[in-house]
Amino acid sequence: MRMAKGLLGGLLMLPLLAAADEIGEVSTVFKWLGPNDKIVVEAFDDPQVEGVTCYLSRAKTGGVKGGLGLAEDRAEASIACRQVGPIRFSGKLKDGEEVFKERTSLVFKTMQVVRFFDEKRNTLVYLVYSDRIIEGSPQNAVTAIPILPWAGQ
Repeated sequence: MRMAKGLLGGLLMLPLLAAADEIGEVSTVFKWLGPNDKIVVEAFDDPQVEGVTCYLSRAKTGGVKGGLGLAEDRAEASIACRQVGPIRFSGKLKDGEEVFKERTSLVFKTMQVVRFFDEKRNTLVYLVYSDRIIEGSPQNAVTAIPILPWAGQ
């Protein structure tokens, strides 16, 4: 029982990360074996900010390695976040807080989205970037949402 409580307590301390829904994809390179290279469009809701949805497009490597999950995806990604309802915060926001993370290689590379709050302009700012254990990538994209009243609120 004590171990279960400790495990549960540890799980509760993990950051809340959003899960993405695939919206669509387009094929970019034909592969004879395995899936084609493609660009995937995904959507996820910010787990701590109700009323915000982010749309992410990124490359997925195909072929035999890609089909087996062994290929390393490119670092490029694009993001657009939008207010889709009244904005409500489920807790105190931390600058640079990770809201989405996805592995883009078997072990070493991840793509992540972090959130900042620009208090002076009353705006949420989302940054997508890719990193590696040994060497990261400076490629990134940013989007911003001014916090405005929602119609009918």
